[in-house]
Amino acid sequence: MPSTAPKLTSLCVFCGSQPGVDPAYAAAAAALGAALAANGTTLVFGGGRVGLMGATADAALAGGGKVVGVIPDFLKDKELAHPRATEMLVVPTMHIRKKTMFERSDAFCILPGGVGTMDELFEIVTWRQLHLHNKPIIVVNVAGYWSHLLTVLDQMIGQGFAHPGHDALVTVVDRAEAVIGAAEAELDAPKPPVLFKV
Repeated sequence: MPSTAPKLTSLCVFCGSQPGVDPAYAAAAAALGAALAANGTTLVFGGGRVGLMGATADAALAGGGKVVGVIPDFLKDKELAHPRATEMLVVPTMHIRKKTMFERSDAFCILPGGVGTMDELFEIVTWRQLHLHNKPIIVVNVAGYWSHLLTVLDQMIGQGFAHPGHDALVTVVDRAEAVIGAAEAELDAPKPPVLFKV
């Protein structure tokens, strides 16, 4: 009997434009790209052909997957827009970039990255906190990369700057291969919106 669980048709991946020092980071990016292609899930990403962005896109394309890049005009050359993306959207600003990526995606995945990746993570989590969306947000804690950040989120709750339950805004997995299953499980059984006082 065929599964009736929702299919993850598109996944937005936020990640670094650098490869990082641990080869596990690029390996995870490639594993995720390959898994997306095998699942028939479109990759939506920042459009670069370098770093983890490039590794994810290259693996998705190698597997016959669809890849949609979204890059601001002023970063097109600096981030070296991926020349083989199935579709490349050049937008005027960073804000429109994030809005476009949001609109094109069923869920979000965060791989290792720098301050730009953190900006994207916190914005999409904030939008969920404010009930502007309830799409799955999967953090891939490759080799413990995000462990300190996750501790900071716990600290925010413990010190009264986030309400109990806000840790449910994201789902944490250790392996890129777990991302699709985690996202599809949440699409099948959405998390209730986190209640908060203003």
